[in-house]
Amino acid sequence: MRVVALVESAEHVCCRYRVIAFRDALAAFGHTLDVRALPRTTFGRLGIGRELNADAVVLQRKLLPTWAIALLRRRVPRLIFDFDDAVWLRDSYAHQGFADPKRLRRFRATVAACDLVVAGNEYLAAAAREHTAPERVVVIPTCVEPQHYPVATHMQTGAVRLVWVGSRSTLRGLQQFAPTLSAIGRSVPGVRLKVVCDQFPTIPDLPVDAVEWTHETEAAEIAAADIGIGWVPDDPWSAGKCGLKVLQYQAAGLPVVANPVGVQAEMVRSHETGFLAVTTDDWVAAVSALAADAGLRHRLGAAGRRQVTDRYSVAAGGRGWFAALHRLRVGPVRKSG
Repeated sequence: MRVVALVESAEHVCCRYRVIAFRDALAAFGHTLDVRALPRTTFGRLGIGRELNADAVVLQRKLLPTWAIALLRRRVPRLIFDFDDAVWLRDSYAHQGFADPKRLRRFRATVAACDLVVAGNEYLAAAAREHTAPERVVVIPTCVEPQHYPVATHMQTGAVRLVWVGSRSTLRGLQQFAPTLSAIGRSVPGVRLKVVCDQFPTIPDLPVDAVEWTHETEAAEIAAADIGIGWVPDDPWSAGKCGLKVLQYQAAGLPVVANPVGVQAEMVRSHETGFLAVTTDDWVAAVSALAADAGLRHRLGAAGRRQVTDRYSVAAGGRGWFAALHRLRVGPVRKSG
């Protein structure tokens, strides 16, 4: 099949990890995948879907106006919606609250129009099933390529380095978490926090090593740390997140300490791939235990990397996409107009 993905930007993190990452895997199954930018203007959207020459079109994450999704539906033979956030809601930091009638209306129309909906986790899939036949919804997690990540060495000596990777939009969560990080800094001798980002916080009692994010150095910077930190607000928006940070830490062989929100409760299993922590005392105890035992860090980090390889690797996700496209291929085709 010739598949065309319509995306906001080829550089967007969602496109890189949920679309472009699978191009080679799909090619191995005989499919081609092209990426096209969505038109941004009303005039451009009037022509949406024309001359794509595709067997299937993936609309990646964007909620179009209902008239635009109706045009796209009429013009392409098979339509897929792929999403990895609770896009029918506003985010954790919106002053207006989570509920957004316009986003919900567009989400309903998009899901109902599609032949297939690909959700990044079960929480998102359950929301999609409210607006279409359940058999049209599949879960394909966000995936990483473990081979792109060096493996952490976990030396016994030296300061213990926590790591957090993200963007300035998600940095607000780290700032919200700062009191617990300060408690860790006061309780664990020599601990430091590496922040790989484009903006950097100041956290009382915890030294912060600022590392400018680049695509080329991100994996090595993660692997040069000892413990991955995954904290998100406990709210409806965060419940839809797909755990990319956790997967990156695990791919680099790091044990992860995270709060049990959304998929983090599945990816991080206490005493197996890291520790789940709720209270400040939980966090301090988890980091203290890992800081004191390089062997424990190595064992839990290795288990996390195996989990990524088995369940969250590009190869695993590629198999999921192949199965989904095969189901579309053998199903009925809508006539495009």
